[in-house]
Amino acid sequence: MKTRCFDHIDLRVTDMKRAKEFYRKFLPELGFVHEKPGGSYHTFYSAIGGKPSEFFGLSPDKNHKPNRTRIAFWADTREEVDRIAKLVREAGGKKLEGPEICKGYSPGYYAFFFEDPDGNKLELCCREKPVFAA
Repeated sequence: MKTRCFDHIDLRVTDMKRAKEFYRKFLPELGFVHEKPGGSYHTFYSAIGGKPSEFFGLSPDKNHKPNRTRIAFWADTREEVDRIAKLVREAGGKKLEGPEICKGYSPGYYAFFFEDPDGNKLELCCREKPVFAA
């Protein structure tokens, strides 16, 4: 059986310095606690020490244009959504919505929607009831 279903996110940004400053203000609170710079990328890892690690990578692309794709991060509690939403606000997140209960989603779906400085769409969410595959 697979031990992980997710490996990484490789997000394009137009200004690497600005993106690093933005993401390092809240990604550690989501578990991406280790940073590794590179020549043409910057990576935030969830673990180190010889075991597989999910990671969130930033790659520069001066021609990047955001689209409707949204990345949603899991939070264990509504309080965690609220706490990290505050960090995103302080970091300069754009088009902020919530945190709020999203009645049209699933029972107890609580979320904060925002965009990074490049307009990439992101979300923090907490579900009162987990989703099960049919």
